[in-house]
Amino acid sequence: MLLYLSCLVLIVSVAMAAGGTVLSAKLQKRFRNELFSTLLYYQLLIHAFGFYGIWGQVLIKVFLSEYVQPGILSRITDTSLLLGLPFALFAWLMLIQFANSASGRKRNKIFIPLFLLINAALLITIGYTTATYQEPKPAIVMKNYYIFMNSFYTLSASALLYFNGRSAAIPESSRRKMAVAIILIAIIQTLPLILYSSQAYLALLFITLFFLGNVFLPVWLYYRTNLDTFTSPAGQEENPSFESFCEKYDVSPRESEIIREICNGLSNKEISEKLFISLQTVKDHTHRIYIKTNVRSRAQLMNLMRDIC
Repeated sequence: MLLYLSCLVLIVSVAMAAGGTVLSAKLQKRFRNELFSTLLYYQLLIHAFGFYGIWGQVLIKVFLSEYVQPGILSRITDTSLLLGLPFALFAWLMLIQFANSASGRKRNKIFIPLFLLINAALLITIGYTTATYQEPKPAIVMKNYYIFMNSFYTLSASALLYFNGRSAAIPESSRRKMAVAIILIAIIQTLPLILYSSQAYLALLFITLFFLGNVFLPVWLYYRTNLDTFTSPAGQEENPSFESFCEKYDVSPRESEIIREICNGLSNKEISEKLFISLQTVKDHTHRIYIKTNVRSRAQLMNLMRDIC
């Protein structure tokens, strides 16, 4: 039972990591903005920590427990987790940078060097402590480090998102919802980890919540946030062509035909008759067009296409 459950959690982990990374890459490709580049780096780094630092321990225990003495096995898993912590460290840095940019604040030149210096000193201290002393156990030290630092940086990012800077890039209502959500997600993720000592089911619950929670930001931005600010006329070509529009939004040839007919005022039924395709196919293509162009209705799509069609 535990083996099957572990396989299911691994599949969920891979799916969530892939989904979050793909959505972040699409946002970065569509808007070519540093904000979404930071979000993409955050997704890559936090999931790298998830697979290397967290799943790595699971796999080590599964495949080496029968062949390695418990004391040596514990050392290997502790070392694996310690080497995975820098991924989490840089992920937190990207989260802070993302929140800072999303709320319209200017970057502080001192922040990154100071952040790296302080956290490098902490990691070196943890590494020295775990290598030198047996009490408290290294795994407990690193678990508490992760809980504290993750809570601290999540709270910091939440505060940055909640309060406006000079020129916020994302609408205030969406930012505030994100701020509250990431705090709640951090709390929910942390509870199983606080309770965990050696229970396999609690470990799997934590892993599941870790990967599900960390995909929230790209999903929220992609599906639930108005990003018109990033596609304002000032940021577009003066006379964009239809071809450049299709290339920018990764629109397929068939989808481009449907966009033209929508701009001509044809209904879904009329489009299906003109292009000799089924009505459901037209609806499916239209839904994908809405997702790719980040609109929710024909009117919004036609408004986006106003200077092109």
